[in-house]
Amino acid sequence: MQRILQPGEIEALDRTNLPRVRLPQPASLFADRAARLAQKAEGNPIGDYLRFLARLVRAQQQAAGTVQTAAPEPALIAQAQEHSMPLLPAASHVDPAWHRVLDELLAALDGATEVPEALHPTLQALRTMPFDERDTLARRVLVGLLTEPQDLAAAPIVMAALQVTFADRASRLQESDVPYTDPATICPVCGSAPVASVLRIGGREAGLRYLHCGVCCTEWHMVRVKCTHCESTKGVRYQGMQSEGSDQKDGPKDEVVLAETCDQCHTYRKIANQEKDPLAEPLADDLATLLLDLLMGETDYARASMNPLLPMSEGPAE
Repeated sequence: MQRILQPGEIEALDRTNLPRVRLPQPASLFADRAARLAQKAEGNPIGDYLRFLARLVRAQQQAAGTVQTAAPEPALIAQAQEHSMPLLPAASHVDPAWHRVLDELLAALDGATEVPEALHPTLQALRTMPFDERDTLARRVLVGLLTEPQDLAAAPIVMAALQVTFADRASRLQESDVPYTDPATICPVCGSAPVASVLRIGGREAGLRYLHCGVCCTEWHMVRVKCTHCESTKGVRYQGMQSEGSDQKDGPKDEVVLAETCDQCHTYRKIANQEKDPLAEPLADDLATLLLDLLMGETDYARASMNPLLPMSEGPAE
């Protein structure tokens, strides 16, 4: 069994040997995510929605095999590194390739049994929407300005297409291209918020905690027991649900996914532990543990950022 390193042990290691960034590998990323969503759908209160998302993510996997995005110019990389800023801030760097990806996703969903009947008008509206209106909607989705019901319904489909294009572009980078950002709580590639964090297993990443970007799927290292929202190391605690099959209120906690809470900024973000379940996938497991969010809603902690495939009309914590 791999041993999870504690923060002090991590910092004592030679930093040049730590994988600072994990750039996405879209084909395996979406395949693993789709499989995890399908697995977690069984017996889940939102199982039907998870099965729909599993179908959508399989379509992402297919689209990822054909999409072609442009690599950033060397001058842009140098500027981002000089100013410790994200390389390609999402809302202002939407690659036109996303339209073709969206059309491929819509075609893949056409006639799919997993698609909810209520979503059919939304899919048709996206098929016929002019490109300039699509781009406006994409920017609203990326910055979380979703106030209209039709925007909320379209958001998971739009975000799925954007994820494919942003992940493809991120996959073309080298680790040395990626700047150190300030603050360290935003994605160094696209500037988006992490959807969750994950404790990795295997190789040089064993025991390391990474934040997972909900847009470009890049992961970047952050030491454990540190708030992923305000970077405080004080008052960081972990809360979880009872293990499946446990009838006791004080029974064993399900330790695969926990809510990491911070008493300084009063937010939480989930952390998935691959040592407890090697198949844990940060975005999928975040979605599959909606009950944990409902339980956290009864506390004083606000969710730090939303899951991009489960849009809400209320924004995350400031």
